[in-house]
This record gives sequence, C-alpha cells and structure tokens, in this order.
Amino acid sequence: MLKSSLLFLGLAASLSAMAQTPAAPVRAGAPAASAATAAAPASCPALLHQNFKRLQDEAPQDLCQYAGKVVLVVNTASYCGYTKQYEGLEKLNAKYGPRGLVVLGFPSNDFKQESANAKEIADLCYNTYGVKFPMFSTTVVSGPNANPLHASLAKQTGKEPKWNFTKYLIGRDGKVIEHFPSKVAPEDAALVSKIEAAL
Repeated sequence: MLKSSLLFLGLAASLSAMAQTPAAPVRAGAPAASAATAAAPASCPALLHQNFKRLQDEAPQDLCQYAGKVVLVVNTASYCGYTKQYEGLEKLNAKYGPRGLVVLGFPSNDFKQESANAKEIADLCYNTYGVKFPMFSTTVVSGPNANPLHASLAKQTGKEPKWNFTKYLIGRDGKVIEHFPSKVAPEDAALVSKIEAAL
C-alpha cells in the first residue's frame, strides 16, 4: 500500500512539472511562425519585389501590391509622338482593370522627351489624358543605369526600351509574357489578345 502511494505521488509530481514547463508550447509555435515568414515572400513574384515613388506625391510604393494581377509596364514621355497612347492605355486599364489588369506608367527622359517637373507630368497625365492608372516618378529605363524593374524586363526578354511607350506584359505568375515596341498601340489586336488570354 505504501509503495503504491509513493508511486502515485511521484507520478502526480511529474505531471505537475510537465504542466508548468513552457518550453514545449514555445517550441511547437516556432516552426509555424517560421513557415509563415518563409511563405510571405513567395506570394510576390521576384520581378515585382521593387519599390518606386508615386508621381503625384513621391510616396513609396511596393509593386508587390500588384502581385496576382496581369501587369502592363509602359515607359512614358510627355512630348513624344506616342504621348496620345495615354488615352488608349487608360481605356485598357478601365476596361480590363475589373478583371485583374493594371497598367503601370514610368515616365522617363531617356529619349529627351520628358519634363523634369513632376507636377507638369502629373498635370498632363491626369488633366489632359484622364490617366487613372498608377504613375511613378521619372526613372531611367534603359542602359546600365536602368531601374531594377526595367533591367530585369530587358534581361528576361532580351529587349530594352528603344523609345518611349515600350510595353511589357507580365502574367499573374510574375513572368513576362511579351514585349511590345512603341509603335504597338494600346488598342492593337496583338496586344489586346495577349491581355485577354492572360486574364
């Protein structure tokens, strides 16, 4: 009887000690936290792991906010023969935006046809052409000093912008679908068909 009582007391003490040990729950939670951290970057394609300043107020913008969308990247300019393409680009954005397309505009003076004044660029975009798609601060899109996004686009396609309004279509998976030169207008059947297929 005494032996049984001692055995019972020893077992009770062991169970009590186990209940008060916090190490097990902490260890159990750690792998879950690590998995969540590791999974987060995977939701944003490497191509969109970029930050640019917004044109109108220079607020930093993370392109990962467009992950999962079909993205049309366009380098723009205010004083170019193709500047009127802003209208067509906005029509694309308005028509296909609800289905998952976003047009991203990157003003550039690489070809000496863009204003140095951000307010002038913004006024032209919003007031003259009614642009509502995201526009970013003036940037370099070609050559050795190209911004990281355009450098990656050029590397993947083998084609860097040769002029204003060059277009790159990116799929929902973050992979480049196709490059379109400046002369391909936003309403061109070749571009529209690729957008519709990607959506």
